[in-house]
Amino acid sequence: MVQASSVEIRKVNKFYGPFQALTDIDLSIPPGKVTCLIGPSGSGKSTLLRCINFLEEYDSGEVLIDGQTIGYDAPGKKMSGRKLREMRRGIGMVFQQFNLWPHMTAQENVAEGLIRVRGLPKAEAASRAAEALRKVGLADRMANHPARLSGGQQQRVAIARAIAMEPKLMLFDEPTSALDPELVGEVLTVMKALAGEGMTMVVVTHEMGFAAHVADQVAFMEKGELVAVDAPARILHQPEDPRIQSFLRTYHERNAF
Repeated sequence: MVQASSVEIRKVNKFYGPFQALTDIDLSIPPGKVTCLIGPSGSGKSTLLRCINFLEEYDSGEVLIDGQTIGYDAPGKKMSGRKLREMRRGIGMVFQQFNLWPHMTAQENVAEGLIRVRGLPKAEAASRAAEALRKVGLADRMANHPARLSGGQQQRVAIARAIAMEPKLMLFDEPTSALDPELVGEVLTVMKALAGEGMTMVVVTHEMGFAAHVADQVAFMEKGELVAVDAPARILHQPEDPRIQSFLRTYHERNAF
């Protein structure tokens, strides 16, 4: 079982000029559990995810990782870059785009962070990279460059790159949205396996099936507000809020065959 972090988000607000992107967000993410963030495009899901590792600076409130506020030493006083980097060592993030180095093999892409960030010797980094790639089902693709990999395989390399750093918290920002439909399943399978190991995961997703079967809790957002947080069955099958009902109705209409 992997080590797992807890996350506490308390009254977080985020502005872009006069526009308020997040409004008084309160959310508890237990260690070893999977939280899926769902809602319409532009509802603030990705912004909230990026605030968790301080890629976006929130304007007020607190985000605590294992009880320690990330980004600020005190209200309005940012923590040092060194301290922020140290906190981020325990956080892995996977984006919509794969962001792989085109001139490096899959194994080299995964090993690069271990060498540059963790300072591992090349041989040890290569060994850990190989293990991470085996974990995501790419043992036979380690020597391939990104151009020789499908989109699903490239995203699995990106996941391997993150888990090779041995994070205690994984953040996924719509990791399947850039993939062709037939490739989505292989990435979700890897994510399900990570969840089964007890990794704390926060996933921004439009994959309602994944949220239904893997999430421990689902958080619905709209217009920068956290509308509801509950068990997947209640949010996805018995929603009381009309905003959730409308969102799910639109989702099912778009995905009907």
